[in-house]
Amino acid sequence: MNTLKAEKRNMSIKAEKIRREGYVTGNLFGREIKPSIPLKISKKELHNLLVTEKKGGRISLVVDGETYDVLIKEIQWNGLKARIDEIDFQALISTEKIHSVIQITFEHEDRIEDGVFDIRSTEVPYRAYPAYLVSEEKVDVGQMKINDVIRVQDLAAASNKNIELLIDPDTVLASVCTVHNTITTEISGDENIEPELV
Repeated sequence: MNTLKAEKRNMSIKAEKIRREGYVTGNLFGREIKPSIPLKISKKELHNLLVTEKKGGRISLVVDGETYDVLIKEIQWNGLKARIDEIDFQALISTEKIHSVIQITFEHEDRIEDGVFDIRSTEVPYRAYPAYLVSEEKVDVGQMKINDVIRVQDLAAASNKNIELLIDPDTVLASVCTVHNTITTEISGDENIEPELV
């Protein structure tokens, strides 16, 4: 299990100042953590973690020397500034089911020879005990043909008795569609006008 170090954040210091100093602000919450703990995390260390972990991943979070078993609950990405602004962690309790998402990664899309690969969703919500959390599922789509469909029920997680899916199993995640080419003909003037005789 990956480990991430964090510090308790001084709330008298504005978040933007903390970010300018090379940190990402965050929050640790859970049933046994009252109130929640505001955090600051090294931007470099967090980015290194997120190379292998995603939303829904389970890690060890060390806050000022105290270790917590946590789920990466939310990641707030700032597209304008190309950075992570905020990250939330939920402390896990072994006897309590948790709501999370499975991140779906579609592999070998470039091998599809006919049609267009259309992704509808890459997240599948579910509930499970911490011991059975799944952060990611990879799906090979390289052999898909036109009109082929991948539904939630096709995932390995759908047949895992320890996972309670919180979405209709018939929900479409991706499909291969035909390519529709639209030809536009521009006509200059009125075709029905008779040439003028001189």
